[in-house]
Amino acid sequence: MWWNSRASDPFANSRPEFARLEERADLAKATFAGGCFWCIEAPFEQEEGIEAVMSGYTGGQVEHPTYQQVLTGRTGHRESVRVYYHPEQISYQQLLDIYWLQIDPTDDGGQFSDRGSEYTTAIYTHDDDQRRLAEQSRQAVEQSGRYQGRIVTEVLPAEPFYPAEDHHQDYYLRNAERYQRYHALSGRRAFIESVKDRLQGEKR
Repeated sequence: MWWNSRASDPFANSRPEFARLEERADLAKATFAGGCFWCIEAPFEQEEGIEAVMSGYTGGQVEHPTYQQVLTGRTGHRESVRVYYHPEQISYQQLLDIYWLQIDPTDDGGQFSDRGSEYTTAIYTHDDDQRRLAEQSRQAVEQSGRYQGRIVTEVLPAEPFYPAEDHHQDYYLRNAERYQRYHALSGRRAFIESVKDRLQGEKR
C-alpha cells in the first residue's frame, strides 16, 4: 500500500498521495473533524463508493503543520479527515449519516478521552450544496432528541487541508490491536453502541 515507506521524511508518502487525490476530477471530496482521526478514518474507508480517506489537519493558521504542533492546541487546526468518494455510488448525505454516528456532537471540549480544541468536531463544506445538507443534517440531529445537551458541532467553509504524517494514515489497519484497544478504552465505542441502540429503539 502507498504508506509503506522507509523514507526518513514523515510525509514522504502522504503528501504526494494527497496531491494525486486532489487532482482526480472523477472524485468528490468531503472533510470532517471528529476527534482522533484514526477513529473517523476507519468507518469511512469501509464503505463502498469511497476511494480513499486521508487523515490530516485543517482549520488553523499554520501551514504544513506537524502532529506535535497541532497537539499543542495553538495552531488552530483540528484533527480531521478528507474523504474522496464517487458521488454516483455514495451520496454526501450518506457521508453525513456515517459521520454523526462516530462522534459525540454535544462535547465542546474534545472527543471522549482526547481533550482540547484540536479534537473538537466540525463539518467543513466544499460548496453551497454541502453547506445546505450539513446544516439540515445538524438541525435534524438536534431535533431528534437523541442526545442530552446542545449540538455544538460546527458547519464551516472548507479551509486548506494538510495531510498528517505517514504513520497516521490507515492506522487502524497497520496497528489493528492498538487501535481497537484505544477505540474501546477512549469511550468512543461504548458511546457509539449506545447511540445505535437508541436509533433501533426509534425504529421499533
